[in-house]
Amino acid sequence: MSGVEPLPVVLVCGLHAEARTYVVDRLLRAIPGSVALHHDLSAASRGTVRRLLRDASGALTAQDAPLVDDCACCALREDLVPELERLAADGLTRLAVVELWDSVEPKAMAEVFAAHGGEHLTLTSVMTAVDPALVLPYLGNGDDLADAGLAAAASDRRTIADTWARQLEYAPVLALVHNETADEQDHALLAQLNPTARRVDASSGELARSAFAGFDVDAAATAQHPACALLPQEADEAGVETLVWHRTRPFHPERLYHALEDLCCAAARSRGRFWLADRCDTLLAWDAAGGALCVESAGPWLASLPDAAWESVPAVRRAAAAVDWHPEHGDRCQHLVFTSPGLDRVGIERLLDSCLLTDAEYAAGNDLWRRLPAAFDALLDHA
Repeated sequence: MSGVEPLPVVLVCGLHAEARTYVVDRLLRAIPGSVALHHDLSAASRGTVRRLLRDASGALTAQDAPLVDDCACCALREDLVPELERLAADGLTRLAVVELWDSVEPKAMAEVFAAHGGEHLTLTSVMTAVDPALVLPYLGNGDDLADAGLAAAASDRRTIADTWARQLEYAPVLALVHNETADEQDHALLAQLNPTARRVDASSGELARSAFAGFDVDAAATAQHPACALLPQEADEAGVETLVWHRTRPFHPERLYHALEDLCCAAARSRGRFWLADRCDTLLAWDAAGGALCVESAGPWLASLPDAAWESVPAVRRAAAAVDWHPEHGDRCQHLVFTSPGLDRVGIERLLDSCLLTDAEYAAGNDLWRRLPAAFDALLDHA
């Protein structure tokens, strides 16, 4: 295949299945020579994954692929790239549209391309198909994917809300389908959740152009990493607000732990990075949607690393740390963002501020901080 241009590939994802299918159909009709590849994971519990290939005229092939390690997403990874390479080899396909199954997240699949795509495939876009009227209901749905029949593996513990949030926030293109019940608040919420994304009318010609816009897997991963994430800025539009809360004093672990339930329910979506007094060297990630919170370690704060280790730190991470740099604490800080209709800004700020170390606790220093009640051990050390 030397001299042959690589096959452009666009990923289309989203829990809004009808919207996703509409977007894929529009792409197939707008771009002659395009085909859509879809792995239906609904039969995974029976040990198979159904691979469907179609073009604008309808179905071309339908075949079963076996599960790999009892994991539907693993089977998708094992089957997807070889099938795309086959399409690239025949030289007849202008664009391959990969329609990801409902709960499959685009980040994982984009990184499969980065690792295994080779020279014959090029990822040109990642889109999330969106019905604007359903953004808030899905973001508030704390049900497990498993209970909705959407789990990608027996061990899948994700919820509808957190999966939907990551689908929305990773994609640089949001393809919007028309829904007459959607209002200004729905669109404002969408704009604040992913302010850097291009919001494209799925019925317009811009959709096809967006399929060839280009995509940088490394840049997308960096934009999602808690240490240097491109978090939303302050906003207030159509009854939807985004609060950015930034402080340079550590949390008292026990007071914050007792406030978690109220904080998780305070906004449709909240995320960011934070600093616990008893874990001074660990950058912690905050990720909440649907009333549930995921807290996990995201590695060390740069200020905790020896100087020699900085050479191995990516430049974008060093730049992000420089923005928050404090003469005493370095990049250690609180940077949390809350987005929701009807946000109680004053109440959230007051509650968060009450969880910080008091003046007396702060003045006592790091030796005392490390002896504070380790309230987050159950959340952070379960693995």
